[in-house]
Amino acid sequence: MSAEQAWPNLLPEALNTYGKNVEVINASISGDTTGNGLSRLPELLKTHSPDWVLIELGANDGLRGFPHKVISSNLSRMIQLSKASDAKVALMQIRVPPNYGKRYTDAFVELYPTLAEHHQVPLLPFFLEEVIVKPEWMMPDGLHPMPEAQPWIAQFVAKTFYKHL
Repeated sequence: MSAEQAWPNLLPEALNTYGKNVEVINASISGDTTGNGLSRLPELLKTHSPDWVLIELGANDGLRGFPHKVISSNLSRMIQLSKASDAKVALMQIRVPPNYGKRYTDAFVELYPTLAEHHQVPLLPFFLEEVIVKPEWMMPDGLHPMPEAQPWIAQFVAKTFYKHL
């Protein structure tokens, strides 16, 4: 899938339907972990001076079975760095497949609302729950949405994010 087809690049148009005129800088890299994102964030903040930082990371950490403390620490540091650069922050809920075991899965799910509450940032809902039920929207790996799902994801994110802008 090309970067132009991905939901972050469709988000400005989706937010425009709610009267929000925004520029989105998609700094995501496929396969990124929270550690990767954290290592790149300071330079991104310096280069772009964003008003908002939307953090949607952690899935790859979870799929690799990284400890919750590592994920939480990395996300917490990203929130702190973003706020220190005068950006507002929104955090997106991430989930892992249930085959990782109830204890790991439950703790992973709780990590995001706990961080959002601790740092007083909005928590946006997990969009994949609505996408995975449509097999035609999912890639054969069962984890990644197809290009056909991207406009819907952009609209879903926009309708939950616009009220915070």
